[in-house]
Amino acid sequence: MTEVVDSDELLRRMQRARCCAEQEEHRWRARRDRLGPTDPDGAREAAVRVLSYETVLRVLDEILTPGRHDGE
Repeated sequence: MTEVVDSDELLRRMQRARCCAEQEEHRWRARRDRLGPTDPDGAREAAVRVLSYETVLRVLDEILTPGRHDGE
């Protein structure tokens, strides 16, 4: 069954998703930095995940605040 969601709830969900993505990006960035010297393969995987979360953040930022991030 499909749930009907109003625009305020949709906005809240996107803001929560952005917050979660930001936390995950920080977590993977710290992992990348920690693994760099000792585990190059693990650090490389973490770096890819950092890039993925950065992309998600850029997309959500553009949805939540259109036009504000054009110069970045």
